[in-house]
Amino acid sequence: MVPYLPFSAQDGTMKILVVEDELKIADYLYKGLTEQGYIVDLAHNGFDAQHLALEIDYDVIVLDQMLPGLDGLAVLHSLRALKDTPVIMLTARDRIEDRVKGLRAGADDYLIKPFSFVELLARVQALTRRGRKHETTQIRVGDLVVDLLARKAFRDGSRIDLTAKEFALLAVLARHQGQILSKTAIAEMVWEVNFDTNANVVEVAIKRLRAKIDAPYHSSLLHTVRGMGYVLEDRTAR
Repeated sequence: MVPYLPFSAQDGTMKILVVEDELKIADYLYKGLTEQGYIVDLAHNGFDAQHLALEIDYDVIVLDQMLPGLDGLAVLHSLRALKDTPVIMLTARDRIEDRVKGLRAGADDYLIKPFSFVELLARVQALTRRGRKHETTQIRVGDLVVDLLARKAFRDGSRIDLTAKEFALLAVLARHQGQILSKTAIAEMVWEVNFDTNANVVEVAIKRLRAKIDAPYHSSLLHTVRGMGYVLEDRTAR
């Protein structure tokens, strides 16, 4: 069955598709990347991978070469016919000819199993930097600066200490500055697709973020719009 298609977020939180049929490896990558603040979708076979890769705009796709259904090269060929999404191929084969075949098919990078998560993360970051070099990497909201590339935030020149999830939340709000976002939209962009919006996790996260970016300063940037959601904007400039 094709996985549920997640919300396509136009925000500072990067979306990664991990295609891996070995469940332990897939879960390991999912946990590691989400802890770094990425939104991660999983596919365990080539058909689901192809569907997701063509339907959703990802920042990076981590694609295993050996897959049930369609293999990784077939998925890559179909993707390259329509999109230039950066792709890191994973393979247990270390022969040069196998790597050359993948690179010629359109892979941007190759990683041989077993691999270090730290190395995978560095390669993901390198590809996202390359892919976003012409996009705005810093967003200003009043005296708040959100650096999407460095994953840091500053207000009035002082660094704000944020967790990965807090930064992901701030990035979403910053990219949509002046736009009211509902709890449902925030949950879909920052947390799981099937997130239970009846829970108060969004409210708690907003409260914690507000304590860091607003409480120490003379003016508030993160506002609650009763019955609608939340908005990040500088109202002193009006």
